[in-house]
Amino acid sequence: MSTEENTNEVEVPETEAGISFDTFGLKREILQSIAYAGFKVASPIQAKAIPVILEGRDVVGQAHTGTGKTAAFGLPAMNNMHLKGGVEMLVITPTRELANQVSDELFQYGKKLGIRTVTVYGGSSYGRQIGLIERGAQVVIATPGRLMDILSRDMLPNFAPTTVILDEADEMLDMGFLDDINEIFTYLPQERQTLLFSATMPEPIKQLAKRILVNPEFISITKGETTNKDIAQQYYVINENERDDAIIRLLDSEETDKVIVFCRTKKEVDRLSNVLSSVGYGAKGLHGDMEQRQRETVIKGFKESAIDVLIATDVAARGIHVNNISHVINYHIPFDPESYVHRIGRTGRAGKSGQAITLVTPEEFKELQRIQKEVGAEMRLATIQGGSDLDDSGREYLAEQIRDIHIHNDAADMLEYMGDMDKTLLLEKLLSRLIGQEQNNVGSQIGFDQNTVDEMIQGYNGQQKATRNNNRRKKRR
Repeated sequence: MSTEENTNEVEVPETEAGISFDTFGLKREILQSIAYAGFKVASPIQAKAIPVILEGRDVVGQAHTGTGKTAAFGLPAMNNMHLKGGVEMLVITPTRELANQVSDELFQYGKKLGIRTVTVYGGSSYGRQIGLIERGAQVVIATPGRLMDILSRDMLPNFAPTTVILDEADEMLDMGFLDDINEIFTYLPQERQTLLFSATMPEPIKQLAKRILVNPEFISITKGETTNKDIAQQYYVINENERDDAIIRLLDSEETDKVIVFCRTKKEVDRLSNVLSSVGYGAKGLHGDMEQRQRETVIKGFKESAIDVLIATDVAARGIHVNNISHVINYHIPFDPESYVHRIGRTGRAGKSGQAITLVTPEEFKELQRIQKEVGAEMRLATIQGGSDLDDSGREYLAEQIRDIHIHNDAADMLEYMGDMDKTLLLEKLLSRLIGQEQNNVGSQIGFDQNTVDEMIQGYNGQQKATRNNNRRKKRR
């Protein structure tokens, strides 16, 4: 299949949100499930995609995490089902975590219609998964590798879904599944409705869409809406050696529920999770070198609040959809604007507010400005203040320092100068001096204020201008 050149592309501004689900003409049972799920009005991607999918059209939908994509394709696709036996709907997702998440969501939407869902992924029994499909499942949610195995071995000879959805297509590209996806479509019926949803549209995904969709409607969220209005975005300009201290201070000072801290490397994830665990936080790392069982244990613990802080790489966090994430913290600035939007979209979901915090050094500040400009985000500069009182760990630290102090040669002579002062009072005064010094350290500010940042920018711009002028002079020579 190939797309025709005169495809329709529609950008959905924020003003088109707020449409009631009652206006789409969905079945009563679907509307009951929507009400049970607590949905009030359609999100922008839902408002535009649902009517088109109900008409049977192919769709390319571009929207980021947390915008309601699963409901955007799931509700109309289930509404169109005939329910006369056999699999009618196939959803392909990049990871088993996302497959389970989508499966749970679709089950809730379709249960009043008696729709049965099966999740298919590697690491579980072929026989059990195929048995569940053959016993009457109408919806299959699958990862590419396991689905490719099943179809290439002809283990489901009557497998002919009429609606096929690619969810998070760009993540499947990043994870190397593009060849599998192309081959999977050789086993699927030519007459079908195909829906492709992706946060970004790199060229290989555009080419894939041309191959597998027919005259699709393109629906994309406009630039001004790429970041959720319910997410408060802050940044802190710090020195490189202050990152760990900044994270700890933020976790101490912010009212947090669940927190994801994004790091760039696996090594950084392991180190930071150890640092946070050592100071008493329920923190665990998540990265690609972990075994699947270990990974599932961490994700389950995070969902069930046994783990408060998840430290993860971008790749490892793909497909994780957890409710009540109050904060996303970028330990390092993301490499590109799309990664930034993808990261922070994990908070501020389902109508709840969220906090997105980014740590940057003065050298990285220009990159932050570029991201801010490209995504249209309103980011506020902030500083991190320490506490005014010592906590138990601070008292223990100070006591240990006092025990280790070497007695100065003049200490005995100084006692003579104190005259007949009560020794307990003298000790309390000396301790007060030490505590005051420790409070100054604990209460010191992390992060540069606006005036300092402005001076840095001016200095940086002046340095860049001087460099350009020097280069021009060298060329003239």
